[in-house]
Amino acid sequence: MTTYSHETFISPFTWRYGSDEMRSIWSEYHKRRLWRRIWVALAEVQAEAGLVTEVQAADLRAHAEDIDWERAQALERELRHDLMAEVHAYAEQCPVGGGIIHLGATSMDVEDNADALRIRDALLLVRGRLAALLQALATHVEAEADTMVMAYTHLQPAEPTTLGYRLAQYAQDLFEDWASLEQTLPRVKGKGFKGAVGTASSYEHLLSDASLSPEEMERRIMSRLGIAAFEVATQTYPRKMDCLVLDVLAALAQSCYKLALDIRLLQSPPLGELSEPFGAQQVGSSAMPFKRNPITSESVCSLARQVVALARVSWDNAAHSALERTLDDSANRRSVLPETFLAIDDILMRLTRVVKGLRINREGIARNLATYGPFAATEPLLMALVKAGASRQEMHERIRACSMAAWEALQRGETNPLIALLAEDREITQYLPAIQVRAIIAQGAGVGNAPARAVRLARRITATVQSVASNHPAAQ
Repeated sequence: MTTYSHETFISPFTWRYGSDEMRSIWSEYHKRRLWRRIWVALAEVQAEAGLVTEVQAADLRAHAEDIDWERAQALERELRHDLMAEVHAYAEQCPVGGGIIHLGATSMDVEDNADALRIRDALLLVRGRLAALLQALATHVEAEADTMVMAYTHLQPAEPTTLGYRLAQYAQDLFEDWASLEQTLPRVKGKGFKGAVGTASSYEHLLSDASLSPEEMERRIMSRLGIAAFEVATQTYPRKMDCLVLDVLAALAQSCYKLALDIRLLQSPPLGELSEPFGAQQVGSSAMPFKRNPITSESVCSLARQVVALARVSWDNAAHSALERTLDDSANRRSVLPETFLAIDDILMRLTRVVKGLRINREGIARNLATYGPFAATEPLLMALVKAGASRQEMHERIRACSMAAWEALQRGETNPLIALLAEDREITQYLPAIQVRAIIAQGAGVGNAPARAVRLARRITATVQSVASNHPAAQ
């Protein structure tokens, strides 16, 4: 077997990003085992039709796991065709059944069905990763549903929200991705067995004297493989399927990106409300020993950009697949499909670790509320002034003037003087006494029904994820 070391270029997805489980799905060995599984299924059904013998099919079954990588590579150097090289390598191992391998089939009858199986299994693994992230988020959402924090619009302090409600926004986005994933899984289909241009003419000829129709042959083979076939296809399954799958993964990457980006922002010391876990021996910077950089969240964002870029390649593959097929998608699909899945796999694992170990700086939250919270309370003050008979426009201008003065004081490093400025403003206090002005500001803007909404969403996510886990244990 050819081995690779770090003396030569190897993809970072070979060793740095993604899980061993995902790498196994997209490995060359697994692909070839799937090819052989498909050839066995084809032979078994052809034996039922009387085209080959049970003994020949049994011979293929007996050697289905005996992948000889070195021999296949040697043959490929001569044949310049990876699937035919595997056919020959397999046939050499099967003295009885070797001659009937791939009977009636075209390459993509095998390769595309194998790819569909890999895509489905990879999506199931992604679903398990997403379930873990959703559950970790839902736990925090419910626990922090009442934890008041400052909300920011335009990256400027706005009104209070709750930490649970903020986290619920990310959970809701990811739950939408979950729904898209669930809708996509049953849409993953194989090409089936339709021959060189999808008309099944080779199988029509092969089965002309048999009791089995090409459609029934295809149905039986796909039943053995455990996946449905497209009703119609060309030489390949519709490349639109790749595009749809990668679009779902790109949307999932976008949701992860936003969550990771906001964690990065909130870890910045001027805000300092949240931070990702940081190991006791972890190094933040080679030059600045004091740094606590959010490197895991940054990695998530970096990989997410790669996912969305690769999704564009799958769009091109689908759009440029002229007539019954062109080969200009073949080379890039060897990397686009596995790298997309390995990237999203790594993203979900990293982000789950961040969320599970999320550090909440309650002192920072309280500081920001004390600093900026009074500004948010000016809206209920304006409402109270209008109810007391004041002009909304005039009071809006008075509150704005006091607020701008308070902002200038904050810029000078002083504590927020807004409450005092409002309570001492004569135009305001002619409608409301100073003590009431102070009470309104102290009470704050409130967080409305955010806690209840956050809890409802968290519980719905938990119930859904646990239901899928109980019905499909392998999904997690």
